[in-house]
Amino acid sequence: MVAVKARDVDSFLARPDPARPVVLVFGPDAGLVSERVNALIKASVDDPNDPFSLVRLEGEELSAEPARLAEEAQTIPLFGGRRAVWVKAGSRNIAPAVEAVLALPGSECRIVIEAGDLRRNSPLRSLCERAKNAAALPCYPDTEKDLARLIDSELRAAGLAVKPEARAMLVPLLGGDRVASRNELRKLALYALGRGEVDVDDITAVVSDASTLALDELVDTAFAGRPADLEAQLAKVRAAGSPVGSIFFAAQRQLAQLHKWRTTIESGASFSLDGVQPPLHFRRKDLVETALKQWNAARLASAMAELADAVLASRRTSALAGTIAERALLSIAVKARRSVA
Repeated sequence: MVAVKARDVDSFLARPDPARPVVLVFGPDAGLVSERVNALIKASVDDPNDPFSLVRLEGEELSAEPARLAEEAQTIPLFGGRRAVWVKAGSRNIAPAVEAVLALPGSECRIVIEAGDLRRNSPLRSLCERAKNAAALPCYPDTEKDLARLIDSELRAAGLAVKPEARAMLVPLLGGDRVASRNELRKLALYALGRGEVDVDDITAVVSDASTLALDELVDTAFAGRPADLEAQLAKVRAAGSPVGSIFFAAQRQLAQLHKWRTTIESGASFSLDGVQPPLHFRRKDLVETALKQWNAARLASAMAELADAVLASRRTSALAGTIAERALLSIAVKARRSVA
Protein backbone atom coordinates (compact mmCIF):
# COMPACT_ATOMS: atom_id res chain seq x y z
CA MET A 1 0.00 0.00 0.00
CA VAL A 2 1.30 3.48 -0.88
CA ALA A 3 -1.58 5.62 0.39
CA VAL A 4 -0.16 8.87 1.73
CA LYS A 5 -1.16 9.56 5.32
CA ALA A 6 -2.94 12.86 5.93
CA ARG A 7 -0.05 14.17 8.04
CA ASP A 8 2.43 13.50 5.19
CA VAL A 9 0.49 15.17 2.37
CA ASP A 10 2.18 18.56 2.70
CA SER A 11 5.62 16.92 2.53
CA PHE A 12 4.61 15.13 -0.68
CA LEU A 13 3.32 18.39 -2.17
CA ALA A 14 6.59 20.15 -1.34
CA ARG A 15 8.51 17.47 -3.29
CA PRO A 16 6.21 15.45 -5.58
CA ASP A 17 7.69 12.01 -6.20
CA PRO A 18 8.55 11.63 -9.93
CA ALA A 19 8.30 7.85 -9.51
CA ARG A 20 4.59 8.32 -8.81
CA PRO A 21 3.35 10.40 -11.76
CA VAL A 22 -0.33 9.65 -11.10
CA VAL A 23 -1.72 11.59 -8.12
CA LEU A 24 -5.27 11.31 -6.84
CA VAL A 25 -6.39 14.23 -4.63
CA PHE A 26 -9.68 13.51 -2.85
CA GLY A 27 -11.67 14.15 0.31
CA PRO A 28 -14.64 15.97 1.89
CA ASP A 29 -12.89 19.37 2.07
CA ALA A 30 -13.47 20.63 -1.47
CA GLY A 31 -11.50 23.80 -0.84
CA LEU A 32 -8.44 21.88 0.34
CA VAL A 33 -8.73 19.49 -2.61
CA SER A 34 -8.77 22.45 -5.01
CA GLU A 35 -5.85 24.15 -3.25
CA ARG A 36 -3.67 21.04 -3.37
CA VAL A 37 -4.57 20.24 -6.97
CA ASN A 38 -3.54 23.73 -8.03
CA ALA A 39 -0.27 23.40 -6.09
CA LEU A 40 0.50 20.15 -7.92
CA ILE A 41 -0.32 21.63 -11.31
CA LYS A 42 1.93 24.64 -10.71
CA ALA A 43 4.75 22.30 -9.68
CA SER A 44 4.25 20.09 -12.75
CA VAL A 45 4.20 22.52 -15.69
CA ASP A 46 6.01 25.70 -16.61
CA ASP A 47 2.84 27.54 -17.67
CA PRO A 48 -0.59 26.31 -16.49
CA ASN A 49 -2.23 28.58 -19.09
CA ASP A 50 -0.48 26.83 -21.99
CA PRO A 51 -2.93 24.26 -23.48
CA PHE A 52 0.00 22.32 -24.94
CA SER A 53 1.53 21.91 -21.48
CA LEU A 54 -1.63 21.32 -19.46
CA VAL A 55 -4.53 19.24 -20.75
CA ARG A 56 -7.83 19.35 -18.89
CA LEU A 57 -10.17 16.36 -19.05
CA GLU A 58 -13.57 15.63 -17.51
CA GLY A 59 -14.42 12.26 -16.00
CA GLU A 60 -17.36 11.85 -18.37
CA GLU A 61 -14.99 12.02 -21.35
CA LEU A 62 -12.71 9.33 -19.92
CA SER A 63 -15.60 7.10 -18.95
CA ALA A 64 -16.75 7.08 -22.57
CA GLU A 65 -13.19 6.89 -24.01
CA PRO A 66 -10.83 5.27 -21.44
CA ALA A 67 -7.86 5.10 -23.86
CA ARG A 68 -7.78 8.92 -24.09
CA LEU A 69 -5.87 9.33 -20.81
CA ALA A 70 -3.03 6.96 -21.81
CA GLU A 71 -2.76 8.72 -25.16
CA GLU A 72 -2.43 12.11 -23.50
CA ALA A 73 0.11 10.75 -21.01
CA GLN A 74 2.35 9.57 -23.87
CA THR A 75 2.02 12.70 -26.02
CA ILE A 76 5.25 14.66 -26.41
CA PRO A 77 4.83 18.43 -25.84
CA LEU A 78 4.79 20.30 -29.15
CA PHE A 79 7.27 22.93 -27.98
CA GLY A 80 9.10 20.86 -25.37
CA GLY A 81 8.99 21.38 -21.61
CA ARG A 82 7.00 19.61 -18.95
CA ARG A 83 3.48 18.31 -19.45
CA ALA A 84 0.55 17.43 -17.18
CA VAL A 85 -3.04 16.22 -17.42
CA TRP A 86 -5.66 17.54 -15.00
CA VAL A 87 -8.64 15.20 -14.61
CA LYS A 88 -11.85 16.16 -12.80
CA ALA A 89 -13.23 12.79 -11.82
CA GLY A 90 -16.94 13.56 -11.49
CA SER A 91 -19.45 10.78 -10.80
CA ARG A 92 -18.44 8.32 -13.56
CA ASN A 93 -16.03 5.43 -13.02
CA ILE A 94 -12.68 6.36 -14.58
CA ALA A 95 -10.68 3.58 -12.93
CA PRO A 96 -10.19 1.72 -16.26
CA ALA A 97 -8.65 4.83 -17.84
CA VAL A 98 -6.31 5.35 -14.88
CA GLU A 99 -5.40 1.67 -14.78
CA ALA A 100 -4.24 1.89 -18.42
CA VAL A 101 -1.89 4.77 -17.52
CA LEU A 102 -0.51 2.91 -14.51
CA ALA A 103 0.32 -0.04 -16.80
CA LEU A 104 2.58 2.10 -19.00
CA PRO A 105 6.30 1.30 -18.66
CA GLY A 106 7.09 4.89 -17.68
CA SER A 107 5.76 8.42 -18.11
CA GLU A 108 7.17 11.86 -17.45
CA CYS A 109 3.70 13.36 -17.72
CA ARG A 110 2.08 14.18 -14.40
CA ILE A 111 -1.55 13.01 -14.09
CA VAL A 112 -3.46 14.94 -11.40
CA ILE A 113 -6.93 13.60 -10.60
CA GLU A 114 -9.30 15.86 -8.64
CA ALA A 115 -12.07 13.98 -6.87
CA GLY A 116 -14.60 14.37 -4.08
CA ASP A 117 -15.08 12.33 -0.92
CA LEU A 118 -14.37 8.78 -2.12
CA ARG A 119 -15.28 5.72 -0.09
CA ARG A 120 -12.38 3.51 0.98
CA ASN A 121 -13.54 0.76 -1.39
CA SER A 122 -14.23 3.00 -4.39
CA PRO A 123 -12.49 1.66 -7.53
CA LEU A 124 -10.48 4.83 -8.21
CA ARG A 125 -9.24 5.26 -4.64
CA SER A 126 -8.41 1.56 -4.23
CA LEU A 127 -6.52 1.53 -7.51
CA CYS A 128 -4.37 4.58 -6.68
CA GLU A 129 -3.68 3.46 -3.12
CA ARG A 130 -2.45 0.04 -4.31
CA ALA A 131 -0.33 1.12 -7.28
CA LYS A 132 3.40 1.71 -6.71
CA ASN A 133 3.49 4.46 -9.34
CA ALA A 134 0.53 6.42 -7.94
CA ALA A 135 -0.21 8.43 -4.82
CA ALA A 136 -3.55 9.08 -3.12
CA LEU A 137 -3.67 12.32 -1.13
CA PRO A 138 -6.61 12.60 1.33
CA CYS A 139 -8.02 16.05 2.16
CA TYR A 140 -9.94 16.08 5.42
CA PRO A 141 -11.36 19.14 7.25
CA ASP A 142 -8.76 21.08 9.21
CA THR A 143 -8.24 20.18 12.85
CA GLU A 144 -7.83 22.81 15.56
CA LYS A 145 -4.05 22.63 15.15
CA ASP A 146 -4.35 22.97 11.37
CA LEU A 147 -6.57 26.02 11.75
CA ALA A 148 -4.23 27.61 14.28
CA ARG A 149 -1.32 27.15 11.84
CA LEU A 150 -3.42 28.54 8.98
CA ILE A 151 -4.39 31.59 11.04
CA ASP A 152 -0.78 32.30 12.01
CA SER A 153 0.49 31.70 8.47
CA GLU A 154 -2.02 33.98 6.72
CA LEU A 155 -1.76 36.81 9.23
CA ARG A 156 2.03 36.59 9.45
CA ALA A 157 2.20 36.90 5.65
CA ALA A 158 0.24 40.15 6.00
CA GLY A 159 2.61 41.43 8.69
CA LEU A 160 0.10 40.89 11.49
CA ALA A 161 0.20 39.18 14.86
CA VAL A 162 -2.92 37.80 16.54
CA LYS A 163 -3.86 38.01 20.20
CA PRO A 164 -4.36 34.62 21.91
CA GLU A 165 -8.00 35.34 22.72
CA ALA A 166 -8.60 36.39 19.10
CA ARG A 167 -7.03 33.17 17.82
CA ALA A 168 -9.19 31.14 20.21
CA MET A 169 -12.29 32.92 18.89
CA LEU A 170 -11.28 32.44 15.25
CA VAL A 171 -10.68 28.69 15.36
CA PRO A 172 -14.35 27.64 15.89
CA LEU A 173 -15.46 30.10 13.18
CA LEU A 174 -13.29 28.49 10.50
CA GLY A 175 -12.90 25.00 9.12
CA GLY A 176 -14.89 22.69 6.84
CA ASP A 177 -13.48 24.25 3.68
CA ARG A 178 -9.87 25.42 3.38
CA VAL A 179 -10.52 28.01 0.66
CA ALA A 180 -13.41 29.58 2.59
CA SER A 181 -11.25 29.71 5.74
CA ARG A 182 -8.34 31.29 3.87
CA ASN A 183 -10.63 33.88 2.26
CA GLU A 184 -12.05 34.89 5.65
CA LEU A 185 -8.52 35.29 7.03
CA ARG A 186 -7.42 37.40 4.08
CA LYS A 187 -10.47 39.62 4.51
CA LEU A 188 -9.57 39.97 8.19
CA ALA A 189 -5.95 40.78 7.34
CA LEU A 190 -7.04 43.47 4.90
CA TYR A 191 -9.28 45.03 7.55
CA ALA A 192 -6.48 45.08 10.15
CA LEU A 193 -3.71 46.08 7.74
CA GLY A 194 -1.25 48.56 9.23
CA ARG A 195 -2.28 48.04 12.85
CA GLY A 196 0.16 45.24 13.65
CA GLU A 197 -2.18 43.02 15.65
CA VAL A 198 -5.61 41.41 15.27
CA ASP A 199 -7.95 41.47 18.26
CA VAL A 200 -11.43 40.16 19.10
CA ASP A 201 -13.17 43.33 17.90
CA ASP A 202 -11.62 42.91 14.44
CA ILE A 203 -13.01 39.38 14.18
CA THR A 204 -16.47 40.46 15.31
CA ALA A 205 -16.49 43.31 12.79
CA VAL A 206 -15.22 41.39 9.76
CA VAL A 207 -15.50 37.61 9.96
CA SER A 208 -19.04 37.82 11.30
CA ASP A 209 -20.23 39.57 8.12
CA ALA A 210 -20.41 36.19 6.35
CA SER A 211 -23.74 35.25 7.93
CA THR A 212 -27.02 35.96 6.13
CA LEU A 213 -30.15 37.51 7.57
CA ALA A 214 -31.85 34.08 7.61
CA LEU A 215 -29.06 32.72 9.78
CA ASP A 216 -29.20 35.79 12.01
CA GLU A 217 -32.93 35.32 12.55
CA LEU A 218 -32.40 31.66 13.43
CA VAL A 219 -29.74 32.49 15.99
CA ASP A 220 -31.67 35.47 17.38
CA THR A 221 -34.69 33.24 17.89
CA ALA A 222 -32.59 30.83 19.95
CA PHE A 223 -31.00 33.49 22.17
CA ALA A 224 -34.37 35.19 22.69
CA GLY A 225 -35.64 31.95 24.25
CA ARG A 226 -38.18 30.86 21.62
CA PRO A 227 -37.70 27.11 21.12
CA ALA A 228 -41.19 26.74 19.57
CA ASP A 229 -40.15 29.04 16.69
CA LEU A 230 -36.83 27.35 16.01
CA GLU A 231 -38.15 24.67 13.64
CA ALA A 232 -39.65 27.25 11.29
CA GLN A 233 -36.39 29.20 11.24
CA LEU A 234 -34.38 26.03 10.67
CA ALA A 235 -36.63 25.18 7.71
CA LYS A 236 -35.82 28.56 6.14
CA VAL A 237 -32.09 28.00 6.59
CA ARG A 238 -32.28 24.49 5.14
CA ALA A 239 -34.29 25.74 2.15
CA ALA A 240 -31.57 28.33 1.51
CA GLY A 241 -28.99 25.53 1.44
CA SER A 242 -26.92 26.98 4.28
CA PRO A 243 -24.24 24.51 5.50
CA VAL A 244 -24.05 23.50 9.15
CA GLY A 245 -20.76 25.36 9.48
CA SER A 246 -22.53 28.61 8.62
CA ILE A 247 -25.12 28.01 11.35
CA PHE A 248 -22.38 27.58 13.94
CA PHE A 249 -20.56 30.57 12.45
CA ALA A 250 -23.59 32.82 12.97
CA ALA A 251 -24.20 31.50 16.49
CA GLN A 252 -20.58 32.09 17.54
CA ARG A 253 -20.68 35.58 16.05
CA GLN A 254 -23.88 36.59 17.80
CA LEU A 255 -22.77 35.07 21.08
CA ALA A 256 -19.62 37.19 21.01
CA GLN A 257 -21.68 40.31 20.26
CA LEU A 258 -24.18 39.64 23.04
CA HIS A 259 -21.36 39.03 25.53
CA LYS A 260 -19.67 42.29 24.55
CA TRP A 261 -22.91 44.26 24.86
CA ARG A 262 -23.91 42.66 28.18
CA THR A 263 -20.44 43.39 29.58
CA THR A 264 -20.91 47.05 28.62
CA ILE A 265 -24.36 47.15 30.24
CA GLU A 266 -23.14 45.47 33.44
CA SER A 267 -20.25 47.92 33.72
CA GLY A 268 -22.75 50.74 34.04
CA ALA A 269 -21.84 52.39 30.75
CA SER A 270 -24.59 53.75 28.53
CA PHE A 271 -25.65 51.38 25.74
CA SER A 272 -28.23 51.39 22.96
CA LEU A 273 -28.75 49.02 20.06
CA ASP A 274 -29.45 52.09 17.91
CA GLY A 275 -25.79 53.04 18.15
CA VAL A 276 -24.10 49.70 17.37
CA GLN A 277 -21.87 49.34 14.32
CA PRO A 278 -22.57 47.91 11.84
CA PRO A 279 -26.23 48.91 12.28
CA LEU A 280 -28.59 46.13 13.34
CA HIS A 281 -31.25 45.13 10.80
CA PHE A 282 -34.66 46.38 11.94
CA ARG A 283 -36.14 42.84 11.78
CA ARG A 284 -33.64 41.68 14.39
CA LYS A 285 -33.94 44.45 16.96
CA ASP A 286 -36.82 43.06 19.10
CA LEU A 287 -35.27 39.61 19.37
CA VAL A 288 -31.83 40.98 20.27
CA GLU A 289 -33.32 43.28 22.90
CA THR A 290 -35.11 40.28 24.41
CA ALA A 291 -31.89 38.27 24.44
CA LEU A 292 -30.01 41.05 26.23
CA LYS A 293 -32.66 41.03 28.97
CA GLN A 294 -32.56 37.26 29.39
CA TRP A 295 -28.81 36.68 29.52
CA ASN A 296 -26.00 38.07 31.66
CA ALA A 297 -22.31 38.12 30.75
CA ALA A 298 -21.40 35.14 32.94
CA ARG A 299 -24.07 32.88 31.44
CA LEU A 300 -23.11 33.95 27.94
CA ALA A 301 -19.49 33.04 28.65
CA SER A 302 -20.64 29.58 29.74
CA ALA A 303 -22.70 29.28 26.56
CA MET A 304 -19.57 30.10 24.52
CA ALA A 305 -17.79 27.04 25.92
CA GLU A 306 -20.81 24.78 25.31
CA LEU A 307 -21.20 26.01 21.74
CA ALA A 308 -17.49 25.50 21.04
CA ASP A 309 -17.86 21.89 22.25
CA ALA A 310 -20.79 21.43 19.85
CA VAL A 311 -18.72 22.79 16.96
CA LEU A 312 -15.92 20.32 17.65
CA ALA A 313 -18.39 17.44 18.04
CA SER A 314 -19.91 18.29 14.63
CA ARG A 315 -16.48 18.10 13.01
CA ARG A 316 -15.64 14.77 14.61
CA THR A 317 -19.01 13.28 13.58
CA SER A 318 -19.86 15.05 10.33
CA ALA A 319 -22.79 12.71 9.59
CA LEU A 320 -24.56 14.06 12.69
CA ALA A 321 -23.50 17.69 12.29
CA GLY A 322 -27.01 18.91 11.45
CA THR A 323 -28.52 17.20 14.47
CA ILE A 324 -25.76 18.53 16.73
CA ALA A 325 -26.37 22.10 15.52
CA GLU A 326 -30.12 21.81 16.01
CA ARG A 327 -29.70 20.47 19.56
CA ALA A 328 -27.19 23.19 20.43
CA LEU A 329 -29.61 25.93 19.35
CA LEU A 330 -32.52 24.26 21.15
CA SER A 331 -30.42 24.07 24.32
CA ILE A 332 -29.66 27.80 24.04
CA ALA A 333 -33.35 28.62 23.57
CA VAL A 334 -34.43 26.52 26.56
CA LYS A 335 -31.78 28.06 28.83
CA ALA A 336 -32.78 31.56 27.73
CA ARG A 337 -36.41 30.88 28.74
CA ARG A 338 -35.35 29.44 32.08
CA SER A 339 -33.40 32.59 32.85
CA VAL A 340 -36.59 34.65 32.76
CA ALA A 341 -38.55 32.47 35.16
